[in-house]
Amino acid sequence: MTTFLWILSFLLAAVFVGTGAAKLLTPREQQIERTPYAEDFPHTVIMGIGVLEILGAIGLIVPALTGVAPILSAFAAAGLAITMVFAALVHVRRGDGALATLPSIVLAILAVTVAWSRFGPYPL
Repeated sequence: MTTFLWILSFLLAAVFVGTGAAKLLTPREQQIERTPYAEDFPHTVIMGIGVLEILGAIGLIVPALTGVAPILSAFAAAGLAITMVFAALVHVRRGDGALATLPSIVLAILAVTVAWSRFGPYPL
């Protein structure tokens, strides 16, 4: 199970670094074309979400890998899960449909799995 949690943590970290970097590096016009929800928020909010996603990804891996305050990995997973719940709520509120909402829900479930496991039966 520990190996599974490491794989899941690295997978989540890769996804969140990618999405966070896209939010930080993509011009606003391209973001709106690719992800229409970006139009509902100021660009600084979208960039802030990108920063939080990257910090959450780092928090999933670095504390556990270094052994310095490894409980922070569980907190990072919980924070990313909360972020994805709010992302799903934004898509539901906008009426974007299941295809837009599903990735957020899946990522939330995976992040909750890591958080629950690290807080509970499989701590680092």
